[in-house]
Amino acid sequence: MNRKIAPKKNAPVRTTATKTAKSARAELPIEIDARTLPPLGMTPERFLRDYWQKRPLLIRNAFPDFETPVLPEDLAGLACEETALSRIVMHDRANDRWTLRHGPFDEDEFPGMPHQDWTLLVQDVDKWDPDIAALLEQFRFLPRWRIDDVMISFAAPGGSVGAHVDQYDVFLLQAYGHRRWQIDAGANPPLDFRPDVELKLLREFNPTHDWVLGPGDMLYLPPGVPHNGVAEDACLTFSVGMRAPSAAELLGDFVDTLASDADDALRYTDPDLAPSSDPNEIDTAAMNRVVEALNLLRMNDPDRLGDWFGRFITVYRAGGEVQSGGQARSRIEIEWDLQHGASLFRHPYSRMAWRRAHRKGEPARLYVSGHDYPLPADDAALIADAAQLDGAGYASLSDAGRDLVQELIQSGHFNLALPDEEE
Repeated sequence: MNRKIAPKKNAPVRTTATKTAKSARAELPIEIDARTLPPLGMTPERFLRDYWQKRPLLIRNAFPDFETPVLPEDLAGLACEETALSRIVMHDRANDRWTLRHGPFDEDEFPGMPHQDWTLLVQDVDKWDPDIAALLEQFRFLPRWRIDDVMISFAAPGGSVGAHVDQYDVFLLQAYGHRRWQIDAGANPPLDFRPDVELKLLREFNPTHDWVLGPGDMLYLPPGVPHNGVAEDACLTFSVGMRAPSAAELLGDFVDTLASDADDALRYTDPDLAPSSDPNEIDTAAMNRVVEALNLLRMNDPDRLGDWFGRFITVYRAGGEVQSGGQARSRIEIEWDLQHGASLFRHPYSRMAWRRAHRKGEPARLYVSGHDYPLPADDAALIADAAQLDGAGYASLSDAGRDLVQELIQSGHFNLALPDEEE
């Protein structure tokens, strides 16, 4: 005969659903093969529910039969560009010394580099190469404004940047050659840094997992997971990193916005002031008035708050500035060109996002590299998603949407390409 046992007083009640959920989490695999369902090996919904910002995942065959669109010599050439963000990390293994150098570098330098133990890293390669930018389409299950850039690293055999930890999500796609990745997926890993190197390397690293990744394999790491990658042979790794502003960065920009928008008439006041027993004391009543004065600046309006964040996130960690290319064609000429096969291409450094208005009847907002524009929601969504805008897309916009596109052309956010100029 089955009997229900009543829980002890004040003891937590564990339901079957709770036990099942905990058991399922414990049994989640840390390695899967995604060949039948690339690039995650599961639905985006399941990945976001079970892994995103929760646990690492090695995804074999995330990009089956992957062939790199760039080669090591291409990356070396990009590292010589004045405006490219590049670094070289060298490791003196015998003495465990690390050296960090920043680019741009000389072309003549690379042929004389050692045959092992160094790494070249170049940020924002998606801004330079359309084939790399196209890879980001595979990550559309994430908000585009959360994706920072595609960094590419070339490592000679033994090359590494040392054991470290990132405070943002990252997908590490092996593009060429082989790299050994070790991670510490344990609870509360040691996170102290070494004091003797310029890089933020971990003083102690205790790997719990050890894998060798080949072309098409991808490792997902949530924030805070210690990891170390070492090249088994000459290899390329693509790193798709997320934007994750710190609370201090958010607060700093938020406070600057509050201060710049504040009415100078909003001040500390004390109409309830009573005679003080000690004129030098900052008493509790005074501090309460300080809090009241600060509360006058609170951004309680959801639309004002949304506008601040939209402007902030489309500027945060921008790799470069958008400047006008001096488009000499008139609006009539541009629209004629679009009707006859031309397209508008977004500047690679132009960041866009959009947001629906909180108040009913208000227009949506499009955010473009720190600026905001009121637009119908359909227009805002189309423009924010348009890496390329053809004649049909342009014609589908409202008058306000077409007006804004023309403004964005003049400010350099879109560039016109005639049919014979498109690649």
